Amino acid sequence: MKIPYNLLTIVFLAASVPLAWLMLQRDSAAPVKVVRFASFNVSLHRKQAGQLLAELESGDSEQAGRIAEIVQRIAPDVLLLCEVDRDDAERAAEVFAERYLAVGRNGQQGIDFPFRYCGPVNTGVASGLDLDGDGRSDGPGDAWGYGAHPGQYGMVVLSRHPILVDRVRTFQKLRWQRMPDNSRPPGFWPDATWEQLRLSSKSHWDVPIGIGQVERGHVIHLLCSHPTPPAFDGDEDRNGRRNHDEIRFWVDYLTPGRGDWIVDDDGLAGGLASDASFVIAGDLNCDPVDGGSRSEALRALLAHQRVQDPRPRSDGADLAAKREWGSNATHKGDAALDTGDFGDEPGKGPGNLRVDYVLPSADLAVQASGVFWPPPHDPAARLLSASDHRLVWVDVRTN
Repeated sequence: MKIPYNLLTIVFLAASVPLAWLMLQRDSAAPVKVVRFASFNVSLHRKQAGQLLAELESGDSEQAGRIAEIVQRIAPDVLLLCEVDRDDAERAAEVFAERYLAVGRNGQQGIDFPFRYCGPVNTGVASGLDLDGDGRSDGPGDAWGYGAHPGQYGMVVLSRHPILVDRVRTFQKLRWQRMPDNSRPPGFWPDATWEQLRLSSKSHWDVPIGIGQVERGHVIHLLCSHPTPPAFDGDEDRNGRRNHDEIRFWVDYLTPGRGDWIVDDDGLAGGLASDASFVIAGDLNCDPVDGGSRSEALRALLAHQRVQDPRPRSDGADLAAKREWGSNATHKGDAALDTGDFGDEPGKGPGNLRVDYVLPSADLAVQASGVFWPPPHDPAARLLSASDHRLVWVDVRTN
C-alpha cells in the first residue's frame, strides 16, 4: 500500500518532536565551560543624591555611553562595577543596565544582564561621630565611609548567570576593632569612637553565582570590595591603615582558622568554605610594588595558596607610562599591568598604578586575561576618558 506523502510527513514530525526535546534538554543541562569575569571602576558618582539617576534617565549621558561601549567590547559574563551611586530603589543600576548596556553602541552588540545585586554601602551613611577630627560630625568625612550622600561610590554586580541572592553574605557593619592584630591608628580616635568604627569603607560582599544549571553546575563566589584610597588623611595614615585591613579581610576570609572573627550582617560567623571556588574582584586601591599604600596585605593576598594572579596586562598601559613619564619614571613594577591612569607630576601624583583586580581561586583554570587600555593609535582609545580606571577581565574554565 502506498502511504500518502502528507501522512509520512506527519509521522516523521511526530517522531522528531521527542528527539528534539531531548536534545534541547541535553544542551540546556550542559555545563558552561568558560566564564568571563570583569571588574571596572566606572566613576559614575555625583555630588548630590539622585543626580546620577536623573542623568541616566535622560538617556544622553556621554560618560555612561562610553562605559557601556567598553563593556560591550569586552563582553563579560559577570561584572563588578565600582563607583556607581546607589539609590534605595536601585534604579540607577537598573537604568544603566537596561538603557545603556543592553543597547548596542557604535557597532557593538548590547548585553543583557538579567541578574543584578546592588546592596547598601557605608559611604555617605552618617555615623554621628567626628571621624576626621575637624570638630564636626556632619561632614562627608564623618560618614562610616567617606561620602556626601548615602550610596555615593556604591557597587553593582551584573551577571548573565543567576545570582543566588538567598546565599549572599555582606559585611557592611562588621566592626574594625574585631580584626585581630588590626592596624588602628595610634592615638587618633578615642576608644569610644574606635569601638564603633566599621571596617568596610563601602562593603565586603560574597555573591555566589550559579554557573549553568545550579543543581548540576558550578557555584563561584564573587568576592567584592572597594577599599578606601590610602590618601586624604594625615600623619596618622588612617586611610592607609584602613585600606590595608580591608584587603587583609580577604586573606582571613580565605584562610581556615583565621576567619572566626568575621561575622556577616545576618550574624553568621566564619570565612569561606575551604572547597569553594571564588573570584576576588574590585578596585583595591593598592599597587603591590608602587604608590604610597601599605601593600603587605595585598602581597599576602596575591601569594595566598588559594589565589592565583593571572596578571592581566595591556600594551596601552605600558605606552602610557612611557609617554606620561613623571612619577612613572620611579616605578619598579611592570607598567603593562597598570589599571589606573593617575596624576604623573612628581610630588603631586602617584603615576599610573595597578589597583584593579580579578583574582580567581586556584581550582579554576585561567584561559585568558587582559586590561582594556588600547594604545593611542587605536580608535577605541577615545573611550578611555570615561574613567581614570580600566576594565580588567579574566576568562576561567569551570570544569
